[in-house]
Amino acid sequence: MESVESAPNAHHPDCAEVMLTLPETIGEFEQRPTSSQGTSVWGEPSAVVMRCGVEPIGPTDYPCVSPAGVDWVWVEQEDYVQLISYGREPSVELLVDEDQITESAMMDMQLTLSGPVEQIEQTRECVSVDEAPEI
Repeated sequence: MESVESAPNAHHPDCAEVMLTLPETIGEFEQRPTSSQGTSVWGEPSAVVMRCGVEPIGPTDYPCVSPAGVDWVWVEQEDYVQLISYGREPSVELLVDEDQITESAMMDMQLTLSGPVEQIEQTRECVSVDEAPEI
């Protein structure tokens, strides 16, 4: 069993809905059991770690991609890529090991996980720099 720290709002009812509809596989990676509510992992070692109930991210200049109707803010970290759903509360976080997942597999993963995350009501959406209001 993979030890994953649950997010602060993992108990939110919308997270339960998301967790019940997660895929058993993402590409070649099989889902494995975790130790905490609102979490999931795929791969051995973990290629993708998901936590539902993270704090929402506010407006940012990090890149945003929107496969299948879910906005994901893309944050490059030293050892992984962090994707955070944007405009949905609770938010969902994905930690992705770039050494295990190719760029095209990353897009497939976002498409696959957007379905479950889409169940959380969208209240905001990413906009381009040209569309952003002036401050």
